[in-house]
Amino acid sequence: MSNGAPLVVKLLDNEAIGRWDTFVDGCSDATFFHRAGWKSVIERAFGHNCYFFYAERGTEIVGLLPLVHVKSLLFGNSLISTGFTVGGGPITLDSGALAALEEELLPLAERLKVDHIEYRGGNSQHPDWAQKTNLYANFVREIDVNSEKNMLAIPRKQRAMVRKGINAGLTSIVDDHPDRLHHIYATSVRNLGTPVFSKKLFETLLEIFGSDVDIVTIENDGAAIASVMNFYFRNKVLPYYGGGTFDARPVAGNDFMYWEVMRRAGERGFTQFDFGRSKLGTGAFSFKKNWGFEPMPLTYEYMLRKSDNIPVINPTNPKYRLFIEAWKRLPLPIAKFVGPMISRNLG
Repeated sequence: MSNGAPLVVKLLDNEAIGRWDTFVDGCSDATFFHRAGWKSVIERAFGHNCYFFYAERGTEIVGLLPLVHVKSLLFGNSLISTGFTVGGGPITLDSGALAALEEELLPLAERLKVDHIEYRGGNSQHPDWAQKTNLYANFVREIDVNSEKNMLAIPRKQRAMVRKGINAGLTSIVDDHPDRLHHIYATSVRNLGTPVFSKKLFETLLEIFGSDVDIVTIENDGAAIASVMNFYFRNKVLPYYGGGTFDARPVAGNDFMYWEVMRRAGERGFTQFDFGRSKLGTGAFSFKKNWGFEPMPLTYEYMLRKSDNIPVINPTNPKYRLFIEAWKRLPLPIAKFVGPMISRNLG
């Protein structure tokens, strides 16, 4: 690395994709959500403009700042690093690289007239910014190549649920298209009162990330009852978009699904299971703790430009209560049709 060379900030283009991802692969703070492919995924699936900045010193990349511009009448105008993911905030090798990246960020925020800038996950970059540290936690645990060791590492009561699925004769397969996943996922999030993402998002993720994404679907007598899309990054598997039908409940289909993802990944040599983020105090939070995972608080930072308050764009906001209850009662075809028009603005 040319330490004496000046820092230069550029926007990601096709020629730099390989170098961007090489930096991500080698940076200890990087996640799957820092990969260059997210720019194409978000632009194609949601139609938002992305500004993926990288800082070079000489010929070496020394920092990244991937930004998504999300503007809507309902939820405001923001630059998010990285929108539509649970992480993807700036990663740099030194403070000079971050300063150089933010020299490009601030004029962009002014030009786009954004209400706020948001950095998601990771370490705190700006203690003086507004922060959320008590909303989300992430759950990660080591897994083994030996399936029986992984089974025994699950607490007894939760292990009994997994064995219930096994005893019910459930099976898992890897789907090569998202049709069944999207239907099950849409049903699940509609039942929770949340607008669904489009099937195009799932199709684009499979296309862009290839073998680093798969879909594990659970069948009971040939009928799909649960399904989840998983991301694979370095030594880690991340079950991300998933859900189960009402028919999954009596046979512990969701429990069996996550076990199958864990079992399959361990046997392939992956050593960490990333259960993803959940809001504190929710059922999902408790579910993951029941698997023996310890919560790790996530930090979200906000530069507030046109407001004194951190935006609360999630189901815990009381002003969305009536909307959530109404959404739960929508016929599924309508939820599938209208949902993507709303969810594309959530960021």
